[in-house]
Amino acid sequence: MKIFYDEDANLEIIQSLKVTIIGYGSQGHAHANNLKDSGVDVTVGLREDSSSWKKAEEAGLKVAPVTEAVNGADLVMILAPDEFQQAIFESQIQPNLKPNAVLAFAHGFNVHFQKIVPSADTSVIMIAPKGPGHTVRSTYVNGGGVPSLIAIFNDGASSSEHTAKDIALSYAKANGGTRAGVLETTFKEETETDLFGEQAVLCGGMTELIKAGYETLVEAGYSPEMAYFECLHETKLIVDLIHEGGIANMHYSISNTAEFGDYVSGPKVITADTKVAMKGILSRIQSGEFADNFLNDCRQSNDGSGGPIMKESRKNTALHSIEMVGSELRSKMKFLNSERLVNKDKN
Repeated sequence: MKIFYDEDANLEIIQSLKVTIIGYGSQGHAHANNLKDSGVDVTVGLREDSSSWKKAEEAGLKVAPVTEAVNGADLVMILAPDEFQQAIFESQIQPNLKPNAVLAFAHGFNVHFQKIVPSADTSVIMIAPKGPGHTVRSTYVNGGGVPSLIAIFNDGASSSEHTAKDIALSYAKANGGTRAGVLETTFKEETETDLFGEQAVLCGGMTELIKAGYETLVEAGYSPEMAYFECLHETKLIVDLIHEGGIANMHYSISNTAEFGDYVSGPKVITADTKVAMKGILSRIQSGEFADNFLNDCRQSNDGSGGPIMKESRKNTALHSIEMVGSELRSKMKFLNSERLVNKDKN
């Protein structure tokens, strides 16, 4: 698989286009500011009552209502939450999208599951940094970049001076992606693997594993503080080693005792039944069942904060002992407070 770097992308392409970023959340603020710092003409499109309007203006960005921001844009990147994208596209973007404009996404969810169906002559591309928006921004500011994916759903620009792929690579370069490396994929592959990774391993799998380990130690009479350090705090330290050089690199760094425990006990926790459950998760993703369940839950609430399942789950997480103990311990770790990626007042 070819990896694209800075020398494979022409920054001047995206610099010649008027770009509109819809949304100013985690990814939106990163893309908008990175592109602006790369010399791109960027406008952020938001609701007029959006709490993010002031944040974007204070960052030195042009801000306009969505319909106004879309009108005349050469490329529109939709970075609103997945559950809002269809309504925004149908009511405010599609009617105002000029001919030959490029429609861009950072996740294939709505296009792949046909919640958004662009016209056949519209170029539809994806530029997906493989990291949270706050990491995308901080890494760019520090001179680096986050590995990214590009995908072409439709090349309506193939008859123009630049292909859709040229434009996607140029955008990725402006966002810092080609500093680290960019891979080409498809909307289907990105969407289904991304959802699976989040649910089975990175978010769902990891948080449930952490909570189960913590609960096991506390129920056995160990202090919650020790359980927190052993099952949550040290997670980052182990993941950093794996991220740096793979599983073998982590095994090299840890003690022989820890490595032996990995081999003999890990398979007792993650069993053949776990893999069966993972295959079931993947099947529900591939069929569109998960997407429909997620969107249906969101539709039951009009306040933009998720539906009943999301709200109940957030409440239960907040009330879990590991969150209360962790909050107290983290407040005493000065190095954590000085290196925070997320500042809710700015990003």
